Amino acid sequence: MTELLRVALVAGEASGDILGAGLMQALKARHPRIEFIGVGGPLMQGEGLTSYFPMERLAVMGLVEVLGRLPELLVRRRHLVKTLIDAKPDLFIGIDAPDFNLGLELKLRRAGIKTVHYVSPSVWAWRQKRVLKIRDACDLMLTLFPFEAQFYDAHQVPVRFVGHPLADAIPLQADRAAARAALDLPQDSTVVALLPGSRGGEVARLGALFLDAAVRLRTLRPGIRFVLPCASPERRVQLEQMLVGRDLPLTLLDGRSHDALAACDAVLIASGTATLEALLYKRPMVVAYKVAPLTYRILKRLVSSAYISLPNLLAERLLVPELIQDAATPEALAQALAPLLDDGEVQTEGFDVIHRALRRDASAQAAEAVLKLVGRA
Repeated sequence: MTELLRVALVAGEASGDILGAGLMQALKARHPRIEFIGVGGPLMQGEGLTSYFPMERLAVMGLVEVLGRLPELLVRRRHLVKTLIDAKPDLFIGIDAPDFNLGLELKLRRAGIKTVHYVSPSVWAWRQKRVLKIRDACDLMLTLFPFEAQFYDAHQVPVRFVGHPLADAIPLQADRAAARAALDLPQDSTVVALLPGSRGGEVARLGALFLDAAVRLRTLRPGIRFVLPCASPERRVQLEQMLVGRDLPLTLLDGRSHDALAACDAVLIASGTATLEALLYKRPMVVAYKVAPLTYRILKRLVSSAYISLPNLLAERLLVPELIQDAATPEALAQALAPLLDDGEVQTEGFDVIHRALRRDASAQAAEAVLKLVGRA
């Protein structure tokens, strides 16, 4: 009988829950006797994870914003270290959430547990000295993007580029007509998707801005329609309140962001993983972002990368417009979007090459790498 393999995983938000569930599926396919413990969301729990506490307790963003939650996060990590050392897993996999997971990985590795970090933090862009901590904390780094693996190779960190699960899941050619039919959108209209983020703080800073940009864009392009996927019931209520007093032909969706991207002609989008999704759907986009003023002042001094959006980082050039902080005004966003409705190919002709480079069956690659690390491949 195959020896039991005990794997601990910790994910901190919805994107990590998706990655973790895919990895767990791939591990189960390769190893018939496996047990999962740690912290994860509903998808990971559905794959068999015993979660020690709700994943949402780890979901926090920004430098200033985290301060109010710091005591709780430190207590949870301290308890988790003790619990996992007592449980003696064969392997620990920290999925994203680097500020929480890297410290956890460091203590577990020192206790003799093999550690993997899945999804590189943006160490190549800012606070590059973190690579020294990563080298101490991780037996293996799994990256979603090739430029990240090149960075770790240069700093003598064991690394494997596995590709991105979204590139596997999203078809090389999306069916716009079918998506519009599914969303009951007219086939002959110009449709712009608005994606102001999934977190309450993001929507608070970007929601009204995106809606005002839509109002201005409508004056430039009469007849245009908008679609806005809401990440949760709470975000829908938040956005419905923002829509009061704004006259917009806008369809709010409960989730279904991929349908919105497949259906639209162009996207106004918050910086983050959603920009990769828009790229994979081959939709031209304008990227915007705002954070707390103090967070922005700190980041501006620390960030060394020329770009913040994944399409530009992957293309290694300014492929999509990035309007950040004070530059992100309704007028500027509308003016940047308008020409893309007629000439979006200036962006999207490079998207297919990137899509194919990332399409590597990421979950299977990641499972193979971690099983090899613990001698179970």
